[in-house]
Amino acid sequence: DVCSSDLAAVVNGLTGMDISLAAMLIPVGVMIYTLVGGLKATFVADYMHTVIIFIVILTFVSMVFFISPITGGVEGMYNKLVEAASLNPVLEPTFTPGEPGNAMGAYLTMASAGGLIFGVINIVGNFGTVFVDQAYWQRAIAAQPSATVKGFLLGGMCWFAIPFTLATTMGLTAVALDVALTPEQVQLGLVVPAAASVLMGEIGAVLVLVMLFMAVTSAGSAELIAVSSLITYDVYRTYKNPKATGKQLLKVSRGVIVAFGLGMGMLAVVLLGMGLSLGFVYLAMGILIGSAVIPIALTITWSRTTRGGAVAGAIIGVMLSLLTWTSVAASEADGVIDIGSLGGAFPMLYGNVVAILSSGLICVVISLAQNKKYDWKELDQHLSLVTDDMSGDAAAELVKREQDEVQLKKAFKFSLKGGGILTLIVIIFWPMPLYFSGYVFDLGFYGLWVGIAITWVSIASAFIIGLPIVESRKGFAKAFSGKKESA
Repeated sequence: DVCSSDLAAVVNGLTGMDISLAAMLIPVGVMIYTLVGGLKATFVADYMHTVIIFIVILTFVSMVFFISPITGGVEGMYNKLVEAASLNPVLEPTFTPGEPGNAMGAYLTMASAGGLIFGVINIVGNFGTVFVDQAYWQRAIAAQPSATVKGFLLGGMCWFAIPFTLATTMGLTAVALDVALTPEQVQLGLVVPAAASVLMGEIGAVLVLVMLFMAVTSAGSAELIAVSSLITYDVYRTYKNPKATGKQLLKVSRGVIVAFGLGMGMLAVVLLGMGLSLGFVYLAMGILIGSAVIPIALTITWSRTTRGGAVAGAIIGVMLSLLTWTSVAASEADGVIDIGSLGGAFPMLYGNVVAILSSGLICVVISLAQNKKYDWKELDQHLSLVTDDMSGDAAAELVKREQDEVQLKKAFKFSLKGGGILTLIVIIFWPMPLYFSGYVFDLGFYGLWVGIAITWVSIASAFIIGLPIVESRKGFAKAFSGKKESA
């Protein structure tokens, strides 16, 4: 729904199409192909859409740093950004009254109070989306444990290239070219479309529209399948009809896809009508769902986690986060609580931090107080597969995917090491020294930064585009040869 409203705003800004109509039509289109293709369609669409997204990003990189005379390459961009900082320095937000928000008011620095605040909020919110979003769990369960761990780590590194490179190219291009945007337009996500239009004209606008459409439809399709799976298996089969056949489950699944698809469109219209932009909802996301992160993480990793601890942590945590959010907003706006005060940097920051930390503390305390221990072997006894309406090959494949305990433990240890190292690098070892040093980039360091961004996105593109083709080469060979497998 948030993605739909964002894309609707871009469509409206670039084409003039009614924003509410766009918000309704986008999820309906996604709903149709998801309804027909199911989970396999989302996998194929994700691949094709991601390929297009990376091609568009590489096009922007080439234009900004190598082709366009408007930006003047790396040196031209650097000079324009230095001049922009002298004319319009970054003053807000700030931790110290009287001091600029960024070191020397510069744009080319990691010593940014606003950047640090956004970083914390972004981490909490994205932890929330990963842990709470059924789409991630669905993909993890559908793959082999060893492949899942490596796939998620590699996918995360490739994904990071998208915001990192877009910010380095189009985000800074908007500043360098002094693209005129109101704060409301920035919150609607119109920075990249506006910068692309100034840089490349109508072609740039079309490229951004295509890129956003690819991203939103992939995300929308994944969410449709995820919600459908939850309602069908965790609600309908668990409580309504435990003996449901495959055909019955398929019917319910398709009904949920239609209902949720229409609901996404209507909710997007409502959010737009309320004046809630993508930026506002994105920053508030951790406040609303961040309290579920640690309870979920402990539930799947700590045998002493209890049902009461996990539920209480999530529910009480979100109540505390909402209370903190509104209280800080009211204190900063003389008792006024509205979209403007709630959207402030510090109310968002404190609300997000309270959400993720308080919930974890509550979950641990209640779980220890209840003093229970879960036997993981019970989980296997309560898992049931639907095989009566499947072919023998499909049923055999489901059985084949059951992994032994040794392999699962090996994958778990690898995920802790790999994920832990990447987390420390991206969150601590890379940005923190640059933040606390107050360093403002010179031309040489800015060139190095741009070089890292270009190299990262290029390697990510090679993996994203080429690796699936290499891994599926045998299937492609069979398809092109026209040979039929024997019964």
